[in-house]
Amino acid sequence: MSGLIREYQVVVVGAGHAGCEAGLACARLGLETALFTVSVDSIALMPCNPNIGGSSKGHLVRDLDALGGEMGKNIDATFIQSKMLNKSKGPAVHSLRAQADKQAYSNRMRKTLEETKHLTVRQGEVARVLTENGQVTGVEMYSGAVYRCQAVILCTGTYLKARCIYGDVSMNTGPNGLQAANYLTDSLKELGIEMLRFKTGTPARIDGNTIDYDKMEKQAGDARIRPFSFSTKMEEIQKEQVLCWLTYTNEKTHEIIRQNLDRSPLYSGIIEGTGPRYCPSIEDKVVRFSDKNRHQVFIEPEGLYTSEMYVGGMSSSLPEDVQYEMYRSVPGLEHAEIVRNAYAIEYDCINPRQLNPTLEFKSIQGLFSAGQFNGSSGYEEAAAQGLIAGINASMKILGKDMITLDRSESYIGVLIDDLVTKENKEPYRMMTSRAEYRLLLRQDNADLRLREIGYRVGLVGKEAYEYVLWKKEKIKEEINRIEHTHIGQNEAVQEFLKEHNSALLKSGATLADLIRRPELNYEMLGKFDGERPDLPWDVREQVDIHIKYEGYINRQEKQVRQFQKLEKKLLPEDLDYEHIPNLRIEARQKLSLYKPVSLGQASRISGVSPSDISVLMVYLTARNDSTITQS
Repeated sequence: MSGLIREYQVVVVGAGHAGCEAGLACARLGLETALFTVSVDSIALMPCNPNIGGSSKGHLVRDLDALGGEMGKNIDATFIQSKMLNKSKGPAVHSLRAQADKQAYSNRMRKTLEETKHLTVRQGEVARVLTENGQVTGVEMYSGAVYRCQAVILCTGTYLKARCIYGDVSMNTGPNGLQAANYLTDSLKELGIEMLRFKTGTPARIDGNTIDYDKMEKQAGDARIRPFSFSTKMEEIQKEQVLCWLTYTNEKTHEIIRQNLDRSPLYSGIIEGTGPRYCPSIEDKVVRFSDKNRHQVFIEPEGLYTSEMYVGGMSSSLPEDVQYEMYRSVPGLEHAEIVRNAYAIEYDCINPRQLNPTLEFKSIQGLFSAGQFNGSSGYEEAAAQGLIAGINASMKILGKDMITLDRSESYIGVLIDDLVTKENKEPYRMMTSRAEYRLLLRQDNADLRLREIGYRVGLVGKEAYEYVLWKKEKIKEEINRIEHTHIGQNEAVQEFLKEHNSALLKSGATLADLIRRPELNYEMLGKFDGERPDLPWDVREQVDIHIKYEGYINRQEKQVRQFQKLEKKLLPEDLDYEHIPNLRIEARQKLSLYKPVSLGQASRISGVSPSDISVLMVYLTARNDSTITQS
């Protein structure tokens, strides 16, 4: 065994999307950081879908970028198709998604890591987390080498005791046949950490040369491409894009699946882990949605370097022979050749209720975790947590206040709050419906919400921050000008309104009055606005949204103010819930278990009712407890 001993300030375990963001954050904040991975060839690996973003996930990437993360920049540099989803709906649910060139995405992220000062990338398996008196002191490798540090961030993804399964084939490997991490779980259990067993899955990869695209519907990207990163110039990413394709399963497909359910590890009992409800396998879809006679299947390129195509919507763990029969029943895939079989993967993760909202373990100082290890799913969820864990590990070492994003200021705040306060019995997936204040948390205004925090932490530069301050001022000025710019009922205006099926003016109106009409917008009315200043597109966009949705925005801001009153009432760590009169037994048990940091967090714990919160407030007020802080 090795006798090597090295010293770092931070050790990050895992170099997936969470580990990359965590490692970069720590190193960019000046901390000597070691990033360990079982294979340097798996850095920022995309073992499942070949895209970044999508409904609600695009919000996470924009939030992450506004705070100073890397994912948005990386996909802007390596995408092969880009599309804004949900454009027919309101701006609260608009969400950017980009198809990635998987190899280019991974290669660019690896290059970014390798060129970052204070960051050392090492291949090797971490076998133990070392602690002393409840404080992290380092990690021990399988080789026996010891790396001492002040903070450890666990970003193990789906690698811990991973097992890939299809049919009766079971292999003790990580995703894409990579080495699993088999030793760390036992070390964590010895530290008293509660572990869970979760499952996820992926569809087959098909040789694109064996697909009949004439039987499928073309899915093109947007004519005008929007960047993920606020630092990416729009004109620099306009390029020719690849096509994706849409086809459907049919009753023949479903019958093949039904006839072979007894051979599916999902139904035979071979798979023990809990899978994601909102990203089911095709077997689950056929069983759970038996009234549906077809399901969408998206054929997406894995990159420019390969003819492999991802069969989105048909993840499976059925046997190999059934996979061929099933896929070939889909229009366009009649002669498809499988490059990689679909499979399910089981892995160890933690119950995230053991974490504070800072993503530090409640029981072990200096131990942080992020990503699928925390019971979430998805690249974007992982990266967002990795950034926060990296920031907070750094803040702790630097002796500064750690950050906690709340539900009213970011999708990242919703994600982390859900993980640490709710009983997650399956892999957590972000959705727009989880965000109560989604009209305020739009993907288009993430910089206005979060740039200041990124700047204060040290991950956003002065120039980017000053631009946001300038942008806020210009938005305010332009809204005020528009509200006071009047338009008469002249012939040109009336003809314009008639052309756009908009009610004719009976008297004068302001530009703002017209912008509020659903069929009109800020850009369209420019021809009648001789005083309009030359403003960047992102400023014009914000002006249009703020004017159109002013009433809804004001109402939601009022709700946020009420929400923040509870969030700002902090609870003492040593509060004994068992001896609080009139508190229901379930509430006592849940509050003692979760140890919420605020009344707001307590109110979101499953099993804690509004009446329990009222009892808690009365109890604390009656005691005039000086440990309650209200800012």
